Amino acid sequence: MTAQSDNMNTKFLFKNVKKLPSDALFAIKARLAVDTRSAKVDLGIGAYRDNNGKPWILPSVKRAEEIIKADPEYNHEYLNISGLEVLRKNAARIIFGDSFDLANRVVNIQSLSGTGALHVGAKLMQVLNLNERDIYFSDPTWGNHYQIFQKSGFSNTKTYPYWDAASKKLNLTGFLNTIKSAVTGSIFVLHPCAHNPTGLDPTEEQWKVILEAIKEKQHLVLFDSAYQGFATGSLSKDAYSIRLAITDILKDVPVLVCQSFAKNVGMYGERVGCFHVVLPETGYNAEDKDAIQSQLNAITRSELSTPPAYGAKIVATILSSDELYKAWSDDMITMSSRIYEMRHKLVAKLVELKTPGTWDHITTQVGMFSYTGLTEEQVARMEKEHAVYLASSGRASIAGLNDGNVEHVAYAIDEVVRHFGKDGSLYSAL
Repeated sequence: MTAQSDNMNTKFLFKNVKKLPSDALFAIKARLAVDTRSAKVDLGIGAYRDNNGKPWILPSVKRAEEIIKADPEYNHEYLNISGLEVLRKNAARIIFGDSFDLANRVVNIQSLSGTGALHVGAKLMQVLNLNERDIYFSDPTWGNHYQIFQKSGFSNTKTYPYWDAASKKLNLTGFLNTIKSAVTGSIFVLHPCAHNPTGLDPTEEQWKVILEAIKEKQHLVLFDSAYQGFATGSLSKDAYSIRLAITDILKDVPVLVCQSFAKNVGMYGERVGCFHVVLPETGYNAEDKDAIQSQLNAITRSELSTPPAYGAKIVATILSSDELYKAWSDDMITMSSRIYEMRHKLVAKLVELKTPGTWDHITTQVGMFSYTGLTEEQVARMEKEHAVYLASSGRASIAGLNDGNVEHVAYAIDEVVRHFGKDGSLYSAL
């Protein structure tokens, strides 16, 4: 091979790169941005909106920002590799509980919100060769779960039944059967509250059965906690499954927890989160903790150098101040209550319109999202004919509803269901 051909090979190294499809949810946002219809409604975005359809900066966040900027020591210096210590400590406290043995059982690191926490967890398991194990996600799950873990070498991605389309309830039997039939020591990614995309959560009794089955097969659990406090307005209620696992059913094995402050503090663009390794009650010492911390630090150092500071300082200020913590709790109630109200207003209008099918599943679901039961064809018509945008799966962001558009959305749902129902083929399951 000549020097000239070598140069040519180098020149065209990036010539035939495979183009990947656009992210589906961001594609919805792009289409909506160029839609000139005045009545357009965004039910695709996974972010809270107020009753005027506008982004909402939490009052507690505004006050925290004022405190931070008024501090004479305020600066933009690097954080430690492991992140802001006061954030990590208080983040662990609110998710695991005030009485939990944080000092001896938790090793954690600041992350780039929940996505970054999942990535750190995936990389840590890759270091430990756990990426060779089967990893299970709910069917359906947040679409980015697959990409995050596959990019870290997890080739055996599988699913466990979750949403029963016929009943619009949890497929507990299928869930448990998959846990029991999975290879011992598999990895299960669980949504502790406000399941994305369905908004359907197990009851407390169902969580006990699920975790007992996982314990029996010695599976490793990774909780993806993106909505604590956002689902019910209560931090403790939304952390029930995690606390049950680490203090009772799975207290003798490690548990991994990914934590995001994007939704519950409105830190969407600031990317604030934590990744936690919760160790068993016995069997680990200080040297083990130091070794795990060193691995987490190495991941961050190689990818970020250090995590971002500004959002972390805001969240830490809120979590470490009794006054701001109370204000934040009120903010979460404001958000969760408004979404609860919108669910009920939407269903009430559908009932009034006598829309074919049953819709009470929308009011029994919690959190930001609802799995409406609408088909891909119905969703496409919602967008084309009514300027109502939602995911093709029928997942709708209830946060996008408000008093000004909820009736329009109800009329749109009614029209598409009736339109495709003329031949009885597409809304029979509704």
